[in-house]
Amino acid sequence: MRNLVALFTVLMLLSGMLAPVAAAPFAVSRVKDVAKVQGVRSNQLVGYGLVVGLAGTGDSNKIQETIQSIANMLKTFGIVLTAGDISDLKMKNVAAAVVTAQLPPFAKPGDTIDITVSSIGDAKSLQGGTLIQTPLRAANGQVYAVAQGAVSTGGFAAGGRSGSQQKNFPTVGTTPNGAIVEQDVPMEFSNEGTIRLSLNQPDFTTASRISNAIDDRFGGISIARDPGTVEISIPGAYRNNVVGFVAAVEELAVAPDNIARVIVNERTGTVVMGGNVAIDEVAVAQGGLNIKITKTTDVSQPPPFSYGNTETTTNTELDVEEEAGSLIVLPATANVSDVVNSLNAVGATPRDIISILQAIKAAGALHADLQII
Repeated sequence: MRNLVALFTVLMLLSGMLAPVAAAPFAVSRVKDVAKVQGVRSNQLVGYGLVVGLAGTGDSNKIQETIQSIANMLKTFGIVLTAGDISDLKMKNVAAAVVTAQLPPFAKPGDTIDITVSSIGDAKSLQGGTLIQTPLRAANGQVYAVAQGAVSTGGFAAGGRSGSQQKNFPTVGTTPNGAIVEQDVPMEFSNEGTIRLSLNQPDFTTASRISNAIDDRFGGISIARDPGTVEISIPGAYRNNVVGFVAAVEELAVAPDNIARVIVNERTGTVVMGGNVAIDEVAVAQGGLNIKITKTTDVSQPPPFSYGNTETTTNTELDVEEEAGSLIVLPATANVSDVVNSLNAVGATPRDIISILQAIKAAGALHADLQII
């Protein structure tokens, strides 16, 4: 704390500004931004395939899975290899890979989706390779898409006698629109004339506000079953237009509520806090200890004709100075940003503020969830 007079000036201004202070306002969002319709979800797809056409950066002969996969692929084209032929295969231009994708809800046959291709062997890079036709399966084992296409890694790896350099991860690549959907996933988002909304962050207050906003617009047709679910009865006028009804509900404005929370990142000195954090009146003392060590060299000359030797000596001086800790009285405030602003005004560093907030929480004066990451 650099200037005690400036600190008390700031605190006096705050004490006049903060009594009394209302709770911090919440941002208004759409229902679709804080909740989703139950039954509408994406599905994960995965497959195993081969990337060919690599410039000598593929798997080595130690990866037996790649060798067996090449033999199986050639067999489907009518080329049967003997055991000796298989052992002589050179795999430097081929790499085994796992292909993953997200099948979005309501995707129809013929639609295309993006894929991610990841090497599972000892390939050095997938740059310039092409993924050959790979079925993508869901958890139930059924094939929902087929992937194929050029792999883009967005990185490189280069090496020589003097060293090597690598940018990004050349063993993982993507193929935009690299998979074609073969079958859709049936989805039911309405059941017996009702739909359910799932909150992204379950909260009693937010669920109640969503239900109230729907009732104000359409009448008493909704109920908050629990902090994460709002059940809605579809009005008779929308029984034949459920999509239009869901669209109207998603556009309703609602002010979501959240638990008061302060996030502290000690590695970077970052403090992020919500606007509904409250602090009681509390006294804080913050001081510092400065230690200074200096070394000087002295030369000792012998008297004339004494046959002595010139000697050098090193002297060490230790200076310890402890700054006076200023006892600060922080007034009760409706949000922690005013406290941080007052501490910044008198020169407190981000790490000083982090230590002060931790101490205030330990004292029981910070009414918020303090999370350290």
